[in-house]
Amino acid sequence: MTTSPKSILIVEDEPTIAQILVDYLSKSGFAPTHAEDGKVALDMIRKQPPDLVLLDLMLPGMDGLTVCKEVRTFSSVPIVMVTARVEEIDRLLGLGAGADDYICKPFSPREVVARVTAVLRRTAPATSQPPAALVDIDQECQRISIAGKRLDLTPKEYRVLKLLVSRPGRLFSRAQILDLAYPADEDVSDRIVDSHIKNIRKKLATLLPEMDIIHSVYGIGYRFEI
Repeated sequence: MTTSPKSILIVEDEPTIAQILVDYLSKSGFAPTHAEDGKVALDMIRKQPPDLVLLDLMLPGMDGLTVCKEVRTFSSVPIVMVTARVEEIDRLLGLGAGADDYICKPFSPREVVARVTAVLRRTAPATSQPPAALVDIDQECQRISIAGKRLDLTPKEYRVLKLLVSRPGRLFSRAQILDLAYPADEDVSDRIVDSHIKNIRKKLATLLPEMDIIHSVYGIGYRFEI
């Protein structure tokens, strides 16, 4: 039994970029369609919801943030938002725009295909009983175990890793990690997050040498994803 290709709606007002994305997604086995502005995209999503929306932030008329918020009033379709500025992603994360992932221009088309594939996999409904969790969190003892083996974490490393694991696939900016994983009265810079992530990765590597489950997004932050 064959399955139909996943439909991807590309909302992009730059024809050259849109065509590149159409070509790469088509070659990768997806069924892409294209809308040049937000209002047209909204109509298309309402009439025939795609499997995923690749949404540019800067659009003529209705911008991508407004489109994303409007879509979330009637649909949970996965949305990957694209922006030309790294700092804009940090702002969007803080606003809780409702996107499932973010990509910054200029990007590699292969990166876009990889992120689209990852988001579709992450948001797909479960079709079978999931395997035993790779990560086990004992909140009472503040301990985290990986594949049944306990990680030797400091209290701050525990809080950071617990936060990332609590929302698999979600991108957290450094500022968000500071706000959510550190006491409000503690005077620390966002670069301390990088230091703790580095230490956590080293400890994870001793238990999972062939897996990288904490992914960095340059200039923005981190996500937990298997």
